[in-house]
Amino acid sequence: MKLLIIDDEPTIVETVEAKFRKEGFSTFTADSAEEGMRLFRRVKPDLVILDIMLPQRSGFDFCRAVRKDSATPIIFVSARADEGDRVKGLELGADDYVVKPFNLSELSARVKAILRRSTGEPVKEIIERGNLRIDPRSHETWLDEAPLNLSPKEFALLYFLARNVGQVFSRETLLDRVWGRDAFVSARTVDVHIRWLRTRIEPDANNPVRLLTVRGVGYKFAG
Repeated sequence: MKLLIIDDEPTIVETVEAKFRKEGFSTFTADSAEEGMRLFRRVKPDLVILDIMLPQRSGFDFCRAVRKDSATPIIFVSARADEGDRVKGLELGADDYVVKPFNLSELSARVKAILRRSTGEPVKEIIERGNLRIDPRSHETWLDEAPLNLSPKEFALLYFLARNVGQVFSRETLLDRVWGRDAFVSARTVDVHIRWLRTRIEPDANNPVRLLTVRGVGYKFAG
């Protein structure tokens, strides 16, 4: 997913860009509406995070120009908290309006919600759980920055559990979500893959602290 950030405050640009890069987005930045429009036409972003108070032309001008021929999602992020500005931004075709200062996690959630609505698909995000990092785009996993060579099913199982941290899943549910309804494998296959994963990501595979067994129910990722 490509994200275009248009803001003339370097600190905000740096923090927002770092947050979304960490979550697996490709990011592009501009400090003016003119430069933002050049980037918009060149990179064709999936979503734009846009300030209103920009040099020369405003974010409102940018949004108005984009909406002439594009439905690309736009989120205004502005220090202007007046209701009139919110209404104007939304009437120009913005998908959301966030007031500065804002919470980065909330902004991330808003971006992903809008992208889900616009694409109909969940956003594949990089997951970090302590010293464990999982990238669903490249199907790579790192532990303490060292790559783990997981099989496709090991990766899929770990990614699914890590995405749903704290939730308990039965073997049957894991077979359905990871192997698929038509897979001709037994529930014991899940046990085997859990055991293999524990040897890769647990300090002590015999006393796991991440991939936990919930007796009589199934498995969960504890964090």
